[in-house]
Amino acid sequence: MLLITHLTMTQASTLFTVIDDLSFVVNPGDKVAIIGEEGNGKSSILKYIVGDESIQSYLEITGQMTNHFTQLAYLPQAMANEDLAKSLENYFFRGRDYADVDYQLLYQLGNQLDFDVDRIYDQQLVGDLSGGERIKLQLIDLLMDEPDLLLMDEPSNDLDVETSLWLEKFIQQSDLAMIYISHDELLLKRTASHILHIERLTNKSTARSTFVKDSYENYLTHRDQEMSNQENLANKQREEDQKRMAKFNRVHNSVGHQLNNTKDSTAGRLLAKKMKAVQSMDKRFERERAKFVDHPIKEAPIHIEFSNVNPLGKSQVVVHIDDGQVTIDDRILADNLQLTAKGQDKIGIVGPNGIGKTTFLRQLWHDLKDAKGLQTGYMPQQYSEEIPDDQTPIEFMTTTGDKEERTQIMTYLGSLRFLPEEMDQPIAYLSGGQKGKLILASLDLKGYNVLLLDEPTRNFSASSQQEIRTVFNDYPGAIITISHDRQFLKSVCDTVYELSSDGFKIVDHVNQW
Repeated sequence: MLLITHLTMTQASTLFTVIDDLSFVVNPGDKVAIIGEEGNGKSSILKYIVGDESIQSYLEITGQMTNHFTQLAYLPQAMANEDLAKSLENYFFRGRDYADVDYQLLYQLGNQLDFDVDRIYDQQLVGDLSGGERIKLQLIDLLMDEPDLLLMDEPSNDLDVETSLWLEKFIQQSDLAMIYISHDELLLKRTASHILHIERLTNKSTARSTFVKDSYENYLTHRDQEMSNQENLANKQREEDQKRMAKFNRVHNSVGHQLNNTKDSTAGRLLAKKMKAVQSMDKRFERERAKFVDHPIKEAPIHIEFSNVNPLGKSQVVVHIDDGQVTIDDRILADNLQLTAKGQDKIGIVGPNGIGKTTFLRQLWHDLKDAKGLQTGYMPQQYSEEIPDDQTPIEFMTTTGDKEERTQIMTYLGSLRFLPEEMDQPIAYLSGGQKGKLILASLDLKGYNVLLLDEPTRNFSASSQQEIRTVFNDYPGAIITISHDRQFLKSVCDTVYELSSDGFKIVDHVNQW
């Protein structure tokens, strides 16, 4: 059992309460999904449980934790730089004796995750693996220690579709207790037994947390119904109060008028007594008003429009590849590539981890970024390729530096749910989702009519993902996107191609995922 009681986390620099008086319990076998918007402190909860002392440099923390699990494993959102610099062999066998490894379990996990475990003896650097291959390597490494509590921060972010399906089954069928952060709506719907929802209430400068034993879909349905009922009750109370106060004011004004104009002392005493009763009624109404149900507060999703785009014609050819290749150094990853994209096409690309999808998109970006007649924007999988960690969000968005532009940038960042304090702090302190929002905001403001997107929804909350799907579905330009987000592929892409070593082929079973 893991017991968290009265956990409160406050940002040391801004005194903003990120987690407010959170208490919950995790029992063996529970599957606890942590959900919430970008930057709401979800990863900090996992780091607190695992004992990561780095969070104490920017958070003031109070509360208690009791942990009766014996073997805890933690999959972070991003690998440490020192691990990325290791060879696969040095990473896997750090602290392990070659003779003590359970090779039957190792090969079983490798088969399940479609990862060739013979590669663990390679001198290839971990940092040279694709994002999905790194996730697979870490999962194998963690599961080899047979934990009884598994913490995972966005485990499906870089997994290919087939491995994402494996992860769903693994969570469903495993006896392990798990606490995981995910923005994958299908994964949440199919796996969670408990929901921990962290919300930021900016108008109250604090946070709200809700912990329930329920499925993801049931939780959202019940929550929406409760909020609707609360909103209806709050409106009804205020409407009835307005009618009551209108009647009260008429009585008050009538008695006051009579009292001011009477010359009869007896009538005056009676009117004064009546006015006292009216005033007493007013105080009773005030006491009742203080007990009214509040209007429910619900976090607003991000707001992006892409309203500055100069659309391309539907028949205009943006990309035409005939017998192309994907290569790294002298190694051919994929051959015989055939692909044509026109001005309004929305094309999705899937494929197994390590096949070269990101390399292909980078090659395409190199070819298109200066192409005449096109305005091409690029959202990389690793945000550090586009945004420097030492800049602030405002500095990153600034082009002219004048006061009017700064005001516009702050307004836009506010619509993306950045706090004023976050706009002026280094990007390094932002969550992955907040960094992703900066990339999207930059693409929006620059009015690109061709977008190359590498996993565009990977760090966004479920509500933000709904907004992103709507925005890109309505986007009046061409999109070529790598994605493992099945809901995104279904909603946005006209055609989905699978990349293999033999080239592209159309995926005709998207709706079966």
